[in-house]
Amino acid sequence: MLEGNIFLQHSLVYLLAAIITVPLFSRLGLGSVLGYLVAGAIIGPYVLDGVGDPSDVMHAAEFGVVLMLFIIGLELQPHLLMELRRPIFLCGSLQVLGTAIAIALILVLISFTWQQAIAIGLIFSLSSTAIVLQTLAEKGLLKTEGGTHILGVLLFQDVALIPLLSILPLLGDNLLNVESRTSFNGVQQAGLVLIVAVLIVLVGRVVVRPVFRYISKSRLQELSIAAALLVVFGSAYGMQCIGLSPALGTFLAGLVLADSEYRHELEASIEPFKGLLLGLFFITVGASVDFSLLLAKPLWIVAGLLGLITIKLIVLWVIAWHQKLSVGENSLFAFSLAQGGEFAFILFALSQQYAIIDEELRNSLILITALSMALTPILMMINEYWIQPRLQVNERINTPIADFSEKASVLILGFGRFGQMVGRVLSANRFSATVIDHDAAQIDFVSKFGFKVYYGDASRLDLLRAAGIDQTEIVVVAIEEVEQNLFIVDLIKKNFPHVQLFARARNRTHAYELMSRGVTQIFRDTFGSAMDMSTELLVKLGFRRYQAMRASHIFRRYDEQALRDMFPLWQDEKSYISRSKQVRQQLEYALTQDRERNSDHHAHAWHSSSKTEENT
Repeated sequence: MLEGNIFLQHSLVYLLAAIITVPLFSRLGLGSVLGYLVAGAIIGPYVLDGVGDPSDVMHAAEFGVVLMLFIIGLELQPHLLMELRRPIFLCGSLQVLGTAIAIALILVLISFTWQQAIAIGLIFSLSSTAIVLQTLAEKGLLKTEGGTHILGVLLFQDVALIPLLSILPLLGDNLLNVESRTSFNGVQQAGLVLIVAVLIVLVGRVVVRPVFRYISKSRLQELSIAAALLVVFGSAYGMQCIGLSPALGTFLAGLVLADSEYRHELEASIEPFKGLLLGLFFITVGASVDFSLLLAKPLWIVAGLLGLITIKLIVLWVIAWHQKLSVGENSLFAFSLAQGGEFAFILFALSQQYAIIDEELRNSLILITALSMALTPILMMINEYWIQPRLQVNERINTPIADFSEKASVLILGFGRFGQMVGRVLSANRFSATVIDHDAAQIDFVSKFGFKVYYGDASRLDLLRAAGIDQTEIVVVAIEEVEQNLFIVDLIKKNFPHVQLFARARNRTHAYELMSRGVTQIFRDTFGSAMDMSTELLVKLGFRRYQAMRASHIFRRYDEQALRDMFPLWQDEKSYISRSKQVRQQLEYALTQDRERNSDHHAHAWHSSSKTEENT
């Protein structure tokens, strides 16, 4: 019972600290990440000591990074990954090796052993995936040219953990600590990586889709969330079993499912957990700042911190210059990655186990890492508000030039008989559309014809965001059920007022409901097809085709105008019926006048049967 009370107490402290500091820092324009870090520092063991040792929470919070990489994998389709191969392999390798060599050389010159210098240089070459990507996402810079290069470097750093975990035991002096050494040599570990990667691909392609298809039929959202978490934890566990970064496994799983019809459903299910765990991770990083050690050795810690940031800035700036990035993107690239990474907490602990460094040095290096991570949002603000203006950067670095998700002109909600016709017309005219439908059987069927449809409930706000409604200007609400249709319209009007809505209406009453919500582009279900049939019927009854089409056109124009003119009366039945009779008489008169006016003048107007017209 006591342990339960402690858990609740710590949970309250974490939540209260986040609720107080994060909104404040966001309002001040300092970003949520810095707010979380400051909250952690305040409640940590070295200030208020409200949560005790944060290391235990850190292990759970690290899954925030894992979930973030999974969502990035979902957004980064395989063909786009190929486009990023240069930033990943070239920039990533240059950054890791360049930083490691520069730091190692300086450490050797100041009397560190060569084993310590290499280990510290390699560990400090890694950057913080969580803090960098979260900050870039908040500032809308993740899809810029500099953002794609940053992502490429971070992905390479995750891959670099493979050789790094193999190198650390070789640098250690503790030959008796056999159990601490890696169980596999480099070749064996590379083989295991390949096997696990193939398994993740096969499971994603062969197993996950049928499972989600089966689960979707239950219409239970909690089962979809459970299945999404199972995919993430399964891929993370597979990589962790062979001693690699769990985030690398989930990134690969996300990449495999990037072209799946359940992609947006997965993203929407994972997003709340990612945000919560990432916030918890940032808090634990802030709580790990040992202020007593900082006060005991201020010059040593500050010199190490400034040295780390300066070396990484120089190396990153040279790499960006070599890649011929613009001045603004160069600066963004350098200032974003000039910190230590979250994996340093684990790797420095391993270095102590392998007797490469002692406990005192480990604590100092961990403090330097934590402080560098905490300074990252501030460094990016310095770049944004001081460095960029002084460099007189003319180009806008926040213009997206590499979208990880498919660029869609229109978002179509509902892909039944109505939505399919809209989608076919757009596709035939080479306009892309993101389509969401909740019927798994319907998705399977239309996918056979080449349409790209995603599974999900369009009435979920998180799913709409995952589908890119924030960047979409036009949304077609083609949902058949009237109540759900109106609910979705209300949801979009409230949360995305910039969106232009094209809405399907089942009947006239439904159209008035939509008009009462401010929707102007309304299209009634059977109105168009009924008008087409009426035109053919008039031809069969003796009208020339020109006359029939004019009559249909006049009727359509009058009816559409009447729909809007009678909107103020639609809930007053007596007045509505009276006005309807007047409109009908006006319409009959207009049609009679048109026939009389054009009967002689167009006596020889074109006339053909439907069959003849179709054959011409």
